[in-house]
Amino acid sequence: MFYRACADRIKDLCQQFPQGITDQVIQNDMPHLEPKQRAMAINKLLSLGLLDLLRNSSGLLYRLKDSQSASKMKGSDNQEKLVYQIIEDAANKGIWSRDIRFKSNLPLTEINKILKNLESKKLIKAVKSVAASKKKVYMLYNVQPDRSVTGGAWYSDQDFESEFVEVLNQQCFKFLQTKAEAARDGKQSPMMQRNASFATSHEVWKYICELGISKVDLSMEDMETILNTLVYDGKVEVSVMAAKEGTLGSVDGHIKLYRSVHAIVPPTGLVKTPCGLCPVFDDCHPGGEISPWNCVYLDEWLDF
Repeated sequence: MFYRACADRIKDLCQQFPQGITDQVIQNDMPHLEPKQRAMAINKLLSLGLLDLLRNSSGLLYRLKDSQSASKMKGSDNQEKLVYQIIEDAANKGIWSRDIRFKSNLPLTEINKILKNLESKKLIKAVKSVAASKKKVYMLYNVQPDRSVTGGAWYSDQDFESEFVEVLNQQCFKFLQTKAEAARDGKQSPMMQRNASFATSHEVWKYICELGISKVDLSMEDMETILNTLVYDGKVEVSVMAAKEGTLGSVDGHIKLYRSVHAIVPPTGLVKTPCGLCPVFDDCHPGGEISPWNCVYLDEWLDF
């Protein structure tokens, strides 16, 4: 009964501190408990699979085991459970095998063996990170990787989709140009024309979604990234104004508005040709697989 009461108290402490407790926390809460008695109570909880044993910079850490994690790791040894817990803590950003080694203090050969075993059970998965193409991060099998790992909508299999970004760039600018032209054609005062030429990022996002040119779901953040490139290019200006609560596209009571502007320096003639925007310009030469003689874009531009 005594050890059961001690174990229950340790469980209560773990519930109060979901991130885990150290041995010092248990000592402070139960100063009358001898080290041997404390160890027996902790070992009882570990043997029942109710606690996770972790390691941090200050030493051992005890944390209440999640019921789902416990069922998944049934039959696994303590080392495998430790590695699984470390990967679970990394959430959707994943963790390098080097960092797993640092946190677990296990040999690299043992870690590689455990990782392969967990992958074969479909408990974890390895994901390539755009931050380092030759390295992989590990995360739980059913976790959706963070955009900092995958690169978001602009990457496919770690390759930057420059053509896709360029198409979005052009279409967003075209939408803002059309809105500005419609505002100028209206019989309004100059100030009203200027105000009417602005569009919110939500309006631009809706237009792009309706075009159906993207195979991936674009977020408002993705759309503002594209609009910002137009701002940096001097093609678009952005204005921030207060917005009512619940306004689409507003953040912290403010909303961003975008409008096309005339470039300070007009583009050169070369930029206006397909060659000036061609992503494979450096590979194009007479007699090659990519050549001016078989360029469909150049033919369409000349016919136009």
